[in-house]
Amino acid sequence: MIEYCQRHPFLRLLAPLVVGILCGDAFPSTVPLKVGTLACLLFAVLIICYYFYLRRWYGVGVCFFFWSLGYGLMSQQVGQTVFVFSNHPSIYKICIQEKPEIKERSILCRVVLLEEFRQDTILASSHASFLLYFSKDSAAESLKQGDELRIHTHLAPPANNGNPNEFDYVRYLKHRGITGTAYVPSGHWQIAGHNDSRTFRQRALECREQVLSLYRNLKFKGDELAVLSALTVGDKEELSDGIVETYSVSGASHVLALSGLHIGFIYALFWFLFNPLWKRWKWLKPVLLLFVLGFLWSFAFLTGLSSSVVRSVIMFSLLALATLQPEKSLTMNTLAATAMFMLLYKPTWLYDVGFQLSFVAVAAILLIQPKLYALWHVKNRLLRYVWGLITVSVAAQVGTAPLVILYFSRFSTHFLLTNLWVIPLVSLILYSVVFLLLLTPFPFLQQAFATAVEALVHLQNEGLQWIEHLPFSSLNGIWMDAWEVLLYYLLLGLMGYTLMRRTSRNVCLSLSLLLLILSYHSVSIMLHTPQRSIVFYNVRHCPVVHCMAGGSKSWLACADSLPDISRLKRSLSPYWNRLHLDEPQLVTGDYLSEFFSMQNQILCYGGKNICLLHDARWKNKMAIHPIPVDYLYISKGYEGGVKELSSLFTIQTVVLDASLPTYDRENIINECIRLGISYLSLSEKGSVHILL
Repeated sequence: MIEYCQRHPFLRLLAPLVVGILCGDAFPSTVPLKVGTLACLLFAVLIICYYFYLRRWYGVGVCFFFWSLGYGLMSQQVGQTVFVFSNHPSIYKICIQEKPEIKERSILCRVVLLEEFRQDTILASSHASFLLYFSKDSAAESLKQGDELRIHTHLAPPANNGNPNEFDYVRYLKHRGITGTAYVPSGHWQIAGHNDSRTFRQRALECREQVLSLYRNLKFKGDELAVLSALTVGDKEELSDGIVETYSVSGASHVLALSGLHIGFIYALFWFLFNPLWKRWKWLKPVLLLFVLGFLWSFAFLTGLSSSVVRSVIMFSLLALATLQPEKSLTMNTLAATAMFMLLYKPTWLYDVGFQLSFVAVAAILLIQPKLYALWHVKNRLLRYVWGLITVSVAAQVGTAPLVILYFSRFSTHFLLTNLWVIPLVSLILYSVVFLLLLTPFPFLQQAFATAVEALVHLQNEGLQWIEHLPFSSLNGIWMDAWEVLLYYLLLGLMGYTLMRRTSRNVCLSLSLLLLILSYHSVSIMLHTPQRSIVFYNVRHCPVVHCMAGGSKSWLACADSLPDISRLKRSLSPYWNRLHLDEPQLVTGDYLSEFFSMQNQILCYGGKNICLLHDARWKNKMAIHPIPVDYLYISKGYEGGVKELSSLFTIQTVVLDASLPTYDRENIINECIRLGISYLSLSEKGSVHILL
């Protein structure tokens, strides 16, 4: 292993850099520049001492230097999101940086803060970025990129909901440079001007909008328009839930994420066209490579310079430059160098799922695919192509499967069939779109050729829908945590090293590590076995009580007859997968079983009575003997107080759902304090798990 690292020096440099980035994210420093300066000085001293008497410590010094560099760069990135928030609403001047995104109930705008007004003082702004949700109306829908607004709102740091195993939204925004969020109601903003100046990326986004307008003018529509927009310019706004599920189940989600696969197809096309030329005239190779790089970056500009495309173009640009050396160009050392330079440019890319999947897939192909390909020597040219595609797919799947399971809890079993179908079609679609754009000066020919492109996209969608409906098309609800993924990659690396060395010691280490992984997974399952309990979740627009039995069975008692179950599943599916729960049974009205009953919105489970209150059904009602209620669960729709229910119920604890307006929630809390009733506010505490 030491010899392997010595032959790949950039791997040795990448490891401490990654560790430094992880440390900088977990424990950011307030003085990253001083740390980096100190590290640089120490590195310079070690270089000088290397030539005299400290050669054996030189490697330690280099590792420390790259660790410090990663730590300092990441701390600096995190520090850019630091902002002193006011406790009260204030007036701000902001500028919309990107095209507003129309949501179901609001208009989402990414803005930069220009000025802050506090009393009669105008405070200078650090130009921090925020996400603002404007109340959806005709005025908000007219907002556009470059508009400068004065708004009256309360800026707040992003916060998670506090549900178990939920997506870390705060960390996600921080890694993308977002400082905070706010909601701006109607009437709380006015246009203060318009900034016609455009950054380079904003001009790229405008160019992407022109391409999307061209697609619409060419009569692309429905799923064909949505998939074509995602494939070629990375726009996913048109994708329906159905087509997203089709691509996910069939194992083709990577096709919809414009990244390395698509850039690789374009790179491969030019390589195929230019390879005979520079083989004959070697002096042409640098010139033609420069042309290829220019085309790749032009394509990135056309897609709006999205992070995934820029990342992929940087990767292929470095790989293209590496082909100028006479020996084998694409090696693990080249891949490690590419990753290192990209992380030095933007360390937060380390946490991007696309970045991780791209590099892991390429690394797996480099290490595993040649061994698989050598198992069968195929003479037929077509079969050789198919065999090569199969070995590449298997190698990439072996490498990326743990990450896919970690992030998506799904494994597509028909991935070979999917790749054999989708990769040739995607390449044809991309090459056809390039030709389609070249036909822009000839509208009649362009319109005719657009029909052929639409037919290709439709054929791809139909094939994937057929694969989706095959038996056992995917395994869902699989759970792996980060430690299991790390152990898996250690095992994969050790097994590869064992195959190269073929020593009994390495075989024993591999078997021991495999036993450790199985033991860890078994213990994890035992520690997360569901127990009989009730859970209140902090999920807006879906007030429910989750009643879990001792096994995989559970019930969702809904306080609303039309709950937003899709939102609930998106938020809680990782937690349910970890507990290995079956699909919870939805209860929206009166229900009676051996262990669970609900009548008139009063739930009885495990010896506990829970009243789900979301309307005025108990208003002006009286009872001779008050009903004992362990938990009074109040959600949006109830407009009264707690005291007026004291003649109906004997209340132990009041649970306040996050859907309640802030004013009503504070009034009920104050009333509970006066009456001596305990309360739980889900918007403050997050989810509440109560064992029975």
